[in-house]
Amino acid sequence: MQQLLLDPALRNWVLLPIMFIMILIGVLRHNATILLQSSPKRLTKEEIREQRLLQRAFSFRNNACFLLPESINNRKDFLVDALRSGKYLKPADPNAPKNLNPMMDDKTLENLMESMKGNMLMVVPQTIIMTWINEFFSGFILLKLPFPLTYQFKSIFQSGVATQDLSIQWVSSISWYFLNLFGLISVYALLLGENNMASNAENEMGMAGFSITAATSQTIQPGQDIAKLMSSESENVQIIGKNSLLEDVESRVLKQFA
Repeated sequence: MQQLLLDPALRNWVLLPIMFIMILIGVLRHNATILLQSSPKRLTKEEIREQRLLQRAFSFRNNACFLLPESINNRKDFLVDALRSGKYLKPADPNAPKNLNPMMDDKTLENLMESMKGNMLMVVPQTIIMTWINEFFSGFILLKLPFPLTYQFKSIFQSGVATQDLSIQWVSSISWYFLNLFGLISVYALLLGENNMASNAENEMGMAGFSITAATSQTIQPGQDIAKLMSSESENVQIIGKNSLLEDVESRVLKQFA
């Protein structure tokens, strides 16, 4: 076991400042994201009706086994007819251009802009913090990790430390940065609430959504043909079997508790 005596000043002038700055950056990113977010556009009555029908069909496919066989048949007939007839579809806009490029759709452009804002608020602060740490806190050992690492991490976690035989558990300040990056999620949740922008996984990975989710297994992409989506869903509903967990349930209960 390698033992090193670290200067206590490292805790006061390196360890705590890096953690404090990262917490402060997370709080600022949370508030900046809220300020830059545009208010979502309200869906029309027809769009809500389309989404609710798809949601109902998806819920039926997942939970049909908990219904009686007669209910399964009745719901299947209703959903197949509703999905194939098109009576729940939004009326086509006669002024809408045909063969419109999906990338030119207003909703697509809006989602792209929101994604760019999220990426900017994630990449810019982290780049500034990493540059600040490499410029002022590189070249010395900061702490010892309580778990071992493989030799492949030496060039990353001991950046600027010119030693060949030092254990990988002894790491530099850049390692403390990575530990805080993924370890401050609980702190953000305590300070900002559960649904905060600082610890949100999608914001952390820069993967803001490009699509509109309709609370179903399908994801409605901007410009997607809803009629084809409903037709595909009707085929999925059509092949649902008649097996029910409630079939002959009275006899099984009496047999079990007799």
